[in-house]
Amino acid sequence: MPRVLLIEDDRAVREGVALALRRQGHEVAAADTGEEGLKVLRSFRPDVVVLDLMLPGMPGLDVCRGMRALDQTLPIIMATARGDDEDIVVGLEAGADDYVVKPVQARVLEARIRAVLRRATAVPVGDGLPKLDTYGDLTVDRAGFSVTLRGAPVALAPSELRVLLLLSASPGQVFSRQQLLEAVWEHSYHGDARLVDACVKRLRAKLGEPRYIETVRGFGYRFASL
Repeated sequence: MPRVLLIEDDRAVREGVALALRRQGHEVAAADTGEEGLKVLRSFRPDVVVLDLMLPGMPGLDVCRGMRALDQTLPIIMATARGDDEDIVVGLEAGADDYVVKPVQARVLEARIRAVLRRATAVPVGDGLPKLDTYGDLTVDRAGFSVTLRGAPVALAPSELRVLLLLSASPGQVFSRQQLLEAVWEHSYHGDARLVDACVKRLRAKLGEPRYIETVRGFGYRFASL
């Protein structure tokens, strides 16, 4: 039974979403503040977090960063009443894996939860290729789902790992943002390129330099042939 931590300050929304998720078979723990959410995170150990961006006290962005500091691989879905581009981009760059704009239908949220859980557990793309690849200082272990840079492990969120595995499996090949959305986020319709751009930005920061992933202006991204 997937365990969901829901952090939402609006009582009616919190109770309604929690009820809907329980009906879908999830075990749900709910918190009404960011501070409480971080406490519950340590004891409840969820499989996925649904985090409201607008919270009293500790802002949702700080909560997201705090969760990422504790666990790089925990899937986080950001829920926001704002559809503002800047808010969404900042939230994604803070470490969220996906987002929904409130009010969100229960079936939409459920689909997003299932998608991030699949990304966290499914065999990544590129299976069947050599299991251990080295690109300069970067080593990608496709069997162990791990990445090292100059011998040190690099902690990647599920979306970041899948993007890296997909791009590095075909060095030099250009992937459009839509191709990445479909392969990594399973967004086949009205996909949001901001998910891809924010994920690549986080990935580049963790790899220490942008040379591994190149931007092909007007098209998308490719893994550099080193």
